[in-house]
Amino acid sequence: MATGAYLLQLGTVPYREAWDLQRSLAGAVSQGAIPDTVVLLEHPPVVTLGRRTDDAELHLPDGAEVEIVETDRGGKSTFHGPGQLVCYPILDLKRHGRDVKQYVRKLEEALIRAAAPFGVEAERVEGLTGVWLTRPPRKLASIGVHVARWVTTHGYALNVDLDPAPFTKWITACGLEDAMFTTIAREAGRDVTVDEVRPHAVAALAEVFELELEELPADEGAGLWAQPVHAGLAAR
Repeated sequence: MATGAYLLQLGTVPYREAWDLQRSLAGAVSQGAIPDTVVLLEHPPVVTLGRRTDDAELHLPDGAEVEIVETDRGGKSTFHGPGQLVCYPILDLKRHGRDVKQYVRKLEEALIRAAAPFGVEAERVEGLTGVWLTRPPRKLASIGVHVARWVTTHGYALNVDLDPAPFTKWITACGLEDAMFTTIAREAGRDVTVDEVRPHAVAALAEVFELELEELPADEGAGLWAQPVHAGLAAR
């Protein structure tokens, strides 16, 4: 039986602002003040560094207009930018199996289902996180999560229609040497917008995690409210 959850569909949100929102929501979910909440958005250009990032992964050219942010998620470095759908599920895993590896596999399944309506047959690659297309292997989406008190933050980034060059020219994305990155638009052979992908991403998340998502109004930044108490709880 599906459980109730909130959905926040936002536009382009600076990374640090979105991270503050995640922590605030995580505190509220942890305390049972709100149900599981899924956030979908885009970011301005930003390179985020996971806990396993090596300094050698960064080789940004001089003058690159991109923010660099150290985070508490797992994994290595990755790039976010317009044309990429970013999903932050704030879920209480006590309601979803208490199994972080299973949670990541479910995120991969949700990504595979979100890409399918565009004729893109994404799949898993053994030993690697995220979803890929093979022959040759090329990465379509990245996953990096953080779990505290069984509540998740961070999530996935699905390449819809953006220049994949920063993944290889600016950083060694995900720590993978010579990796290729691709997008839904490139694989589908046509223009595809983030807004076109959103409903499929929402449906896939609802199916995989058995959620009944209630969309909250996001006009004028609704949902980006200040919750210092919740933020403090999430940081403990």
